Amino acid sequence: MEGVTIVDHPLVQHKLTLIRDKTISTKSFRELLKEIGMLLCYEVTRDLPLTDVEVETPLARMHSAKIAGKKLVFVPVLRAGVTFVDGMLDLVPTARVAHIGLYREPQTFVAVEYFFKSPSDLHERLAIVVSPVLATANTAVAAVDRLKERGAKDIRLVCLLAAPEGIERFRGLHPDVRLWTAGIDEGLDANAFILPGLGDAGDRAYGTR
Repeated sequence: MEGVTIVDHPLVQHKLTLIRDKTISTKSFRELLKEIGMLLCYEVTRDLPLTDVEVETPLARMHSAKIAGKKLVFVPVLRAGVTFVDGMLDLVPTARVAHIGLYREPQTFVAVEYFFKSPSDLHERLAIVVSPVLATANTAVAAVDRLKERGAKDIRLVCLLAAPEGIERFRGLHPDVRLWTAGIDEGLDANAFILPGLGDAGDRAYGTR
Protein backbone atom coordinates (compact mmCIF):
# COMPACT_ATOMS: atom_id res chain seq x y z
CA MET A 1 0.00 0.00 0.00
CA GLU A 2 1.28 3.43 -0.91
CA GLY A 3 2.43 5.40 2.10
CA VAL A 4 2.24 2.37 4.41
CA THR A 5 5.28 0.57 5.83
CA ILE A 6 4.88 -2.83 7.49
CA VAL A 7 7.75 -3.35 9.91
CA ASP A 8 8.56 -7.04 9.42
CA HIS A 9 11.68 -7.24 11.58
CA PRO A 10 11.74 -10.64 13.34
CA LEU A 11 11.87 -9.07 16.82
CA VAL A 12 8.82 -6.93 16.06
CA GLN A 13 6.86 -9.86 14.69
CA HIS A 14 7.85 -12.08 17.64
CA LYS A 15 6.73 -9.49 20.19
CA LEU A 16 3.52 -8.84 18.26
CA THR A 17 2.67 -12.54 18.58
CA LEU A 18 3.38 -12.44 22.32
CA ILE A 19 1.24 -9.34 22.90
CA ARG A 20 -1.76 -10.89 21.09
CA ASP A 21 -1.94 -13.76 23.61
CA LYS A 22 -4.95 -13.20 25.86
CA THR A 23 -3.28 -15.03 28.76
CA ILE A 24 -0.37 -12.62 29.29
CA SER A 25 -0.47 -10.38 32.33
CA THR A 26 -1.13 -6.65 32.38
CA LYS A 27 2.51 -6.14 33.35
CA SER A 28 3.77 -8.20 30.40
CA PHE A 29 1.40 -6.42 28.00
CA ARG A 30 2.75 -3.02 29.06
CA GLU A 31 6.35 -4.19 28.82
CA LEU A 32 5.83 -5.60 25.33
CA LEU A 33 4.02 -2.46 24.20
CA LYS A 34 6.98 -0.37 25.36
CA GLU A 35 9.51 -2.69 23.69
CA ILE A 36 7.64 -2.65 20.37
CA GLY A 37 7.38 1.12 20.58
CA MET A 38 11.16 1.32 20.84
CA LEU A 39 11.65 -0.98 17.85
CA LEU A 40 9.13 0.89 15.69
CA CYS A 41 10.83 4.16 16.62
CA TYR A 42 13.93 2.95 14.75
CA GLU A 43 11.87 2.56 11.59
CA VAL A 44 9.80 5.74 11.69
CA THR A 45 12.96 7.83 12.23
CA ARG A 46 15.11 5.94 9.71
CA ASP A 47 15.24 8.81 7.21
CA LEU A 48 15.95 11.69 9.60
CA PRO A 49 18.53 14.01 7.99
CA LEU A 50 22.14 13.81 9.18
CA THR A 51 24.91 16.37 9.24
CA ASP A 52 28.66 15.96 9.53
CA VAL A 53 30.23 17.20 12.76
CA GLU A 54 33.72 17.14 14.19
CA VAL A 55 34.29 15.29 17.47
CA GLU A 56 37.33 14.37 19.48
CA THR A 57 37.63 10.77 20.64
CA PRO A 58 40.11 9.79 23.36
CA LEU A 59 42.58 9.09 20.54
CA ALA A 60 41.95 11.54 17.68
CA ARG A 61 39.70 14.12 16.07
CA MET A 62 37.29 12.89 13.44
CA HIS A 63 34.18 13.73 11.43
CA SER A 64 31.01 11.79 12.22
CA ALA A 65 27.25 11.90 11.57
CA LYS A 66 24.73 13.59 13.84
CA ILE A 67 20.99 14.22 13.44
CA ALA A 68 20.66 17.57 11.71
CA GLY A 69 18.70 19.43 14.36
CA LYS A 70 15.34 17.87 13.50
CA LYS A 71 12.89 18.61 16.32
CA LEU A 72 10.58 15.75 17.26
CA VAL A 73 7.31 15.65 19.14
CA PHE A 74 5.67 12.35 20.00
CA VAL A 75 1.87 12.48 20.17
CA PRO A 76 0.41 9.50 22.03
CA VAL A 77 -3.32 8.96 21.80
CA LEU A 78 -4.44 8.29 25.39
CA ARG A 79 -4.44 5.83 27.05
CA ALA A 80 -2.33 3.01 25.66
CA GLY A 81 -0.35 5.33 23.42
CA VAL A 82 1.50 6.60 26.51
CA THR A 83 3.13 3.22 27.19
CA PHE A 84 3.99 2.91 23.50
CA VAL A 85 5.72 6.30 23.61
CA ASP A 86 7.72 5.37 26.71
CA GLY A 87 9.82 3.05 24.55
CA MET A 88 10.36 5.77 21.97
CA LEU A 89 11.47 8.23 24.64
CA ASP A 90 14.12 5.76 25.77
CA LEU A 91 15.68 6.25 22.33
CA VAL A 92 14.95 9.96 21.88
CA PRO A 93 14.83 11.42 25.41
CA THR A 94 15.05 15.01 24.13
CA ALA A 95 11.80 14.76 22.14
CA ARG A 96 8.81 16.77 23.29
CA VAL A 97 5.53 15.00 24.04
CA ALA A 98 2.04 16.21 23.17
CA HIS A 99 -0.99 14.41 24.57
CA ILE A 100 -4.35 13.96 22.94
CA GLY A 101 -7.21 12.26 24.75
CA LEU A 102 -9.74 10.62 22.43
CA TYR A 103 -12.29 7.91 23.08
CA ARG A 104 -14.51 6.07 20.64
CA GLU A 105 -18.23 6.51 21.26
CA PRO A 106 -19.46 2.92 21.63
CA GLN A 107 -22.55 3.16 19.41
CA THR A 108 -21.42 5.45 16.58
CA PHE A 109 -17.64 4.86 16.87
CA VAL A 110 -17.16 8.63 16.50
CA ALA A 111 -13.98 9.95 18.15
CA VAL A 112 -14.64 12.30 21.06
CA GLU A 113 -11.83 14.54 22.27
CA TYR A 114 -11.47 15.21 26.00
CA PHE A 115 -7.90 16.50 26.30
CA PHE A 116 -5.25 18.16 24.14
CA LYS A 117 -1.90 19.66 25.13
CA SER A 118 1.04 20.29 22.83
CA PRO A 119 4.14 22.43 22.36
CA SER A 120 3.43 25.79 20.75
CA ASP A 121 5.92 25.25 17.91
CA LEU A 122 4.30 22.27 16.19
CA HIS A 123 4.94 23.90 12.82
CA GLU A 124 8.69 23.47 13.41
CA ARG A 125 8.56 19.81 14.48
CA LEU A 126 8.12 16.36 13.04
CA ALA A 127 5.00 15.10 14.84
CA ILE A 128 4.82 11.35 15.30
CA VAL A 129 1.31 10.27 16.27
CA VAL A 130 1.31 7.06 18.29
CA SER A 131 -1.82 4.93 18.49
CA PRO A 132 -1.68 1.21 19.33
CA VAL A 133 -4.41 0.20 16.87
CA LEU A 134 -5.88 1.63 13.67
CA ALA A 135 -9.36 0.09 13.46
CA THR A 136 -11.98 2.48 12.04
CA ALA A 137 -9.24 5.19 11.99
CA ASN A 138 -11.64 7.67 13.60
CA THR A 139 -9.31 8.51 16.49
CA ALA A 140 -6.22 8.68 14.28
CA VAL A 141 -8.00 10.98 11.82
CA ALA A 142 -9.22 13.20 14.67
CA ALA A 143 -5.70 13.37 16.16
CA VAL A 144 -4.13 14.40 12.86
CA ASP A 145 -6.94 16.89 12.19
CA ARG A 146 -6.22 18.52 15.55
CA LEU A 147 -2.48 18.68 14.96
CA LYS A 148 -2.96 20.29 11.57
CA GLU A 149 -5.33 22.84 13.12
CA ARG A 150 -2.52 23.73 15.53
CA GLY A 151 -0.03 24.22 12.70
CA ALA A 152 1.73 20.85 12.34
CA LYS A 153 2.97 20.36 8.79
CA ASP A 154 5.14 17.23 9.01
CA ILE A 155 3.20 14.33 10.55
CA ARG A 156 3.70 10.57 10.68
CA LEU A 157 1.53 7.85 12.24
CA VAL A 158 2.77 4.74 14.06
CA CYS A 159 0.48 1.93 15.18
CA LEU A 160 1.01 -1.58 16.44
CA LEU A 161 -1.80 -3.10 14.40
CA ALA A 162 -4.10 -1.91 11.60
CA ALA A 163 -7.23 -3.03 9.76
CA PRO A 164 -7.50 -2.57 5.98
CA GLU A 165 -10.63 -0.43 6.45
CA GLY A 166 -8.79 1.88 8.81
CA ILE A 167 -5.82 2.27 6.49
CA GLU A 168 -8.05 3.05 3.54
CA ARG A 169 -10.00 5.70 5.45
CA PHE A 170 -6.95 7.28 7.04
CA ARG A 171 -4.95 7.47 3.82
CA GLY A 172 -8.00 8.79 1.97
CA LEU A 173 -8.41 11.69 4.39
CA HIS A 174 -4.71 12.33 5.11
CA PRO A 175 -2.73 11.15 2.06
CA ASP A 176 0.22 13.31 3.14
CA VAL A 177 0.69 11.36 6.39
CA ARG A 178 2.75 8.19 6.11
CA LEU A 179 1.93 5.17 8.28
CA TRP A 180 4.13 2.57 9.99
CA THR A 181 2.62 -0.59 11.50
CA ALA A 182 3.76 -3.99 12.74
CA GLY A 183 0.86 -5.79 11.07
CA ILE A 184 -2.33 -5.57 9.02
CA ASP A 185 -5.09 -7.92 10.14
CA GLU A 186 -8.18 -9.33 8.40
CA GLY A 187 -10.73 -6.63 9.19
CA LEU A 188 -13.24 -5.39 11.77
CA ASP A 189 -15.98 -7.17 13.69
CA ALA A 190 -19.46 -5.79 14.39
CA ASN A 191 -18.11 -3.73 17.29
CA ALA A 192 -15.31 -2.27 15.16
CA PHE A 193 -12.57 -4.25 16.88
CA ILE A 194 -9.74 -5.61 14.76
CA LEU A 195 -9.89 -9.36 13.99
CA PRO A 196 -8.01 -11.39 15.08
CA GLY A 197 -6.43 -8.35 16.74
CA LEU A 198 -5.35 -8.09 20.36
CA GLY A 199 -8.44 -6.70 22.12
CA ASP A 200 -8.71 -3.29 23.74
CA ALA A 201 -5.12 -2.10 24.13
CA GLY A 202 -5.97 0.43 26.84
CA ASP A 203 -7.86 -2.06 28.98
CA ARG A 204 -5.16 -4.69 28.57
CA ALA A 205 -2.35 -2.23 29.34
CA TYR A 206 -3.94 -0.92 32.52
CA GLY A 207 -6.09 -3.83 33.70
CA THR A 208 -9.37 -1.94 33.53
CA ARG A 209 -11.49 -4.82 32.25
